[in-house]
Amino acid sequence: MKRFAFIEKHKQAGFRVAATFAGLAALIATIDPGYARTRNDHAAKARNDESVATRPAGEPIMAIVSLRDQQITIYDDKGSIMRAPVSSGQKGRETPAGIFTVLQKNKEHYSNLYDDAFMPHMQRLTWSGIALHGGPLPGYPASHGCIRLPYSFAERLFGTTKVGMRVIVAPHGVAPVAIEHAALFQPKTDQAATAATAAAAKVEETTAKADQARLVAVTANRDSTAAIATVRKTEVLKLRAESELAAAERAIASASSPEAKERAESAKEKVTTRISELDAQLAAAKSDLQPKADAVTASREAAVAADRERVAATEAARKAKRDLEPVSVFISRKNQRLYVRQALQPILEIPVTIRDADRPIGTYVFTATDRSGVHVRWSMVSLVNEKDGASDLDSAKSALDRITIPQESLDFIAEKISPRSALIISDEPLSQETGASTEFIVTLNNEPQGGLKQRRRPSSTYEVRYDRPRYWRSPFAGQYSNQWFRF
Repeated sequence: MKRFAFIEKHKQAGFRVAATFAGLAALIATIDPGYARTRNDHAAKARNDESVATRPAGEPIMAIVSLRDQQITIYDDKGSIMRAPVSSGQKGRETPAGIFTVLQKNKEHYSNLYDDAFMPHMQRLTWSGIALHGGPLPGYPASHGCIRLPYSFAERLFGTTKVGMRVIVAPHGVAPVAIEHAALFQPKTDQAATAATAAAAKVEETTAKADQARLVAVTANRDSTAAIATVRKTEVLKLRAESELAAAERAIASASSPEAKERAESAKEKVTTRISELDAQLAAAKSDLQPKADAVTASREAAVAADRERVAATEAARKAKRDLEPVSVFISRKNQRLYVRQALQPILEIPVTIRDADRPIGTYVFTATDRSGVHVRWSMVSLVNEKDGASDLDSAKSALDRITIPQESLDFIAEKISPRSALIISDEPLSQETGASTEFIVTLNNEPQGGLKQRRRPSSTYEVRYDRPRYWRSPFAGQYSNQWFRF
């Protein structure tokens, strides 16, 4: 059995809550004997509805939550790999239907909105508080807007997903279907991969060069230090000899006998000879010191330049690696604009032409699943309404046919397309939840959004503009209370 570690204050609170619910359950059971049976049926259903694919699963690329079916299904590039029941937002606090991504993961999270409630294996979908997390599943919508998962499933899912995985919350049951269409982006070259490989090689080259330059600088500094020590030692010896010479001259001047004078003159002659030798040694030492001092200056400058080149190469490699990240393209019929994000950062925004712009186009998520030769394969999820797959495909292709994108922008996007890239088409504008460090968040405004509205900040302190940075400070207590978020 899996066990969770609780902080002491949360542990005590948990005991109190558990005792309260246990008492309520016992009371209700005495009034309605069928309650215990129903409760056990819900628990058994939750266990039985969990499933894992028997085939080896790849990295999850998408999760689809069906609000009608109260179920979540996880997909890799070949199909579904995990499924479990959920409990979404209750009436008045409904989980918003729409398109989200995992923004943050926290193994042991406590709510900063709802009495420090424990939300294990939390995966955040909006910064305002909608998330996937482990929780009790009564068999019907019961949360305050989050999507509760079975505890064991939440833990297993947490271990397989990455920040950036797309999560589609659908009003009804939907699933991805394969689609082919000329308007779906295809990579034209492997330029980004080639650039990333070259940038990584450049980092290795410049790092080795910088290491060698530092070694040369260290060696030059050591040689210069030794040469300085030789100069200073010779200067000290010369000063000492000059002192001895002065003493000998005083002895000659004050000699009281020929013998004493002779001894003093002999000492003077020896000291004078030694001073001459020291002068020659000092001149040689100083001559040797100058090129070594120059070498120190040159080697330090070379080391600084080499390190600057290494830093530039490292930054270029980071950028090249970011350029390999999947891109997301969002086209809004309402705004008549196309937006592109890569690694959660905006990189393009342009107007687009949509034929019959006053006629609804629907909401679709197209996902590049994997490569097939030089091309990528695409899947599609339709949020238009509940139809059979063929009708969904027809309406999705019709939506693609209505959109005209400038060729220059098509080429720009095509150079960045890779598996897990996405194209989202919708009648809706970008949600206000879309901002800094988020993917595109799109909510279906014709569906209940009680859970999101309960969390929204006052309009006077919250504004999102795609073309201009905006900041808001979270009013919520807890780990975000002192942070400013950029949009």
